[in-house]
This record gives sequence, C-alpha cells and structure tokens, in this order.
Amino acid sequence: MILSIVGYGDPVLRKVGTEISPEYPNLSELIANMYDTMYNAYGVGLAAPQIGLAIRLFIVDTAPFSESDDLSTEEAQQLKGFKKTFINAKIIKEEGNEWGFNEGCLSIPDVREDVYRKERITIDYFDENFVKHTEVYDGLIARVIQHEYDHIEGILFTDKISSLKKTLIKKRLQNIIDGKIRADYKMKFFNKKGR
Repeated sequence: MILSIVGYGDPVLRKVGTEISPEYPNLSELIANMYDTMYNAYGVGLAAPQIGLAIRLFIVDTAPFSESDDLSTEEAQQLKGFKKTFINAKIIKEEGNEWGFNEGCLSIPDVREDVYRKERITIDYFDENFVKHTEVYDGLIARVIQHEYDHIEGILFTDKISSLKKTLIKKRLQNIIDGKIRADYKMKFFNKKGR
C-alpha cells in the first residue's frame, strides 16, 4: 500500500527515532508498504519518520543510481543489487575524506543541494528478520545510508548546507510547510491536509 510522505515542517521529522522489537505491530507489512511508497515516489531510500513514525527503521534500494554513465561496470552492478532494510541502526564510524554530492529528499520536494559527507561508514543494524549485522560501506551506498540514518536521528540534509544556501531556499521550504507545492506522489503537509 502506498503511504503519504510527510513534508518538511512536520515535527515527526525532527524526532530521534525509538528502537523497535521483532514484536512491533505489522512490521513486515509496514516494511512492504515503505518499499511500495519509495518506489512510487522514485526514491532510493525512505525512513519511517517520513511516513509519520518516529522509529529506527529505514530502507534503501540504490538500483536507480546504477543507470549513471559515470560509473564503472563494477560500481553499477554493486548499486543495482543493493536493497536492504535497516532496523535499530547505529553508525559506529564515519571515515575518509568528505565529498560533495547533490542530495534531495522525498520530504523536501524540488530542493536539491550539495551535501558533504565522509566516504566510508561502519554500521550496526538488524535486518527485517532481526538478524544483526555489522557492515562497512563506501561511496554512493554509504551516502544513501547516511542520508536515511540522519532521518532516524531527526536530521535533514538541509541542516548540512551553508547558512547562505539555507537563506536562498527559505521560501521554498515555507511553501512545502504550507502545502503550496505539487509532488508526483502522495504527501501530507504540516499546515495543510494531504492531497
């Protein structure tokens, strides 16, 4: 089932997510609905706060990035096959050089800015079957995970841009809060009933 994506300005996007247990109600259905919602919006990641739930759950599928011409065959294959569910994730380490990439967010439609993040992460998480993993990722996969991880920490990519850029996009952010934008997917705006 396709769910509404919560727009910028909703307080749920600023909450630090709480951990969940395997007994969380209808967890497998929730995860399936999150994938449906993400694919419907042509996203590469979606975190539970973006559908109104302040819990430590996010999903990632980097396949759309595999279409880029700038990638080696190996990189494209890696991105094409990367689809994971992260529950109760904790980034243990971020390392390497910071590099910029033009990020966007389904909760902040029509706003894209360069964000600088470390190139490599080590992360602990549980998968959808509550099997624990500790893994290392780099490049675009690490970037998508970092972006979604920020969501469960109450952080948005717009928090990581310069104050000048924040000033330049202020009106666009207010338009999202007020529901004065149109997205190609179902959204729920803070100052307006969802469309």
